[in-house]
Amino acid sequence: MRIAHFSWEYPPIIYGGLGTFATEITKKQSELGNDITVFSLNERNNHETNEKWNGIEVYRPKTLDLTSTFYLFADQGLRAWGDNFKFFADVISYNTMSASQLVNMLVRKEGKKFDIIDAHDWLGIIGGMIVKKELNIPLTFHVHSTEVGRSVGRGSHAIKDIEFEGGQFADCIITVSYAMKDELEKLGFPTHKIRVCWNGIDPSKYNPKNVTEEQKQQLRHNYGIADNENMIFFIGRLVTVKGVDNLIRAMPYVLQDFPNSKLVILGIGDMEWLLKEMAQNLGVADKIVYRYEFISETERIIHYEAADCVVLPSIYEPFGIVCTESMSMGKPPVVGATGTNGFKEQIIPDGDNQCGVHINPHDPEDIAWGIKHILQDKKNALWMGKNARKRVLDTFTWEKITKKTLEIYKEFL
Repeated sequence: MRIAHFSWEYPPIIYGGLGTFATEITKKQSELGNDITVFSLNERNNHETNEKWNGIEVYRPKTLDLTSTFYLFADQGLRAWGDNFKFFADVISYNTMSASQLVNMLVRKEGKKFDIIDAHDWLGIIGGMIVKKELNIPLTFHVHSTEVGRSVGRGSHAIKDIEFEGGQFADCIITVSYAMKDELEKLGFPTHKIRVCWNGIDPSKYNPKNVTEEQKQQLRHNYGIADNENMIFFIGRLVTVKGVDNLIRAMPYVLQDFPNSKLVILGIGDMEWLLKEMAQNLGVADKIVYRYEFISETERIIHYEAADCVVLPSIYEPFGIVCTESMSMGKPPVVGATGTNGFKEQIIPDGDNQCGVHINPHDPEDIAWGIKHILQDKKNALWMGKNARKRVLDTFTWEKITKKTLEIYKEFL
């Protein structure tokens, strides 16, 4: 198939799970013999407008700063974005200029053909809608999360409207978990269009064998974690939906039974100072190490291997690729499992195939229970970790995920 992706994030611009997903699925689609074209953001117009990346054609049209122009037509809701209004304007500019290049240059001038458009989240659906209208090409709306979920019920009405209209206009909606399918149906997305396809992982990359004992010990020592201490590890954006504040509230309960433990928090977000103040007030500040960075994949892999317990207490998580990464590294994660949460679909919480622990992410005592469940029996944790990696190999490889995605495309061609 000849597939065009509209993805706000694409190498070298990756901010999180969406960028990782777009990178891996396009690479695998190409390896399986499809012709892939990607339209992505040209951050600060510092990148080539057209280049090959792993055999994939990537276009990054230079955008115009339309902030002041769009501001003339913006309602009060959009004007309330303040300095962040430029971000909204840049999204619209990227979408319209990318769609124009695909329609007018690649198709109408150069004669290139496409079979299907895959537009990712509200950040790419506008471009996809323009192309579908102009060329009558089937459009897939790949929904990785929603504004309602990301903002815990608040958020931008403009983004909510874009997502809703994208769902009505698209031929197909692919979302990343059954929990997300339920959410989309409640938001009024057409049920008959929605298909579920989980995200994936490269288990050859996320493999405990790729990390040496020396690398593992060096990382622990860099964080001041002694050989007799437990390393509890959180990775994710420092925002409300990731539940990291409740994780800090759980630490006093953990330390009652496991005083030789430290929590490493790795991520960036607007809760940095709040988390430090909370830890200080709870008397656990000396037991928490913060690192406010977006680190490389190689270093991330070492973190998983170095950890004694990986905790991901999200209160909203459409899929959660960090859980899959942890599982692939043979670590049984402690995960939030209430509400819209894809973690609970990845983790089998009991029985012969148990590969992690489900907790209520709103309850610090329950989070602490999950952590202690892992720490109290290292042999059992090792057994669960082996089950976790086996589940990844059986279910969450990019090859399996990509083939299912291609099957969904074909259903709507």
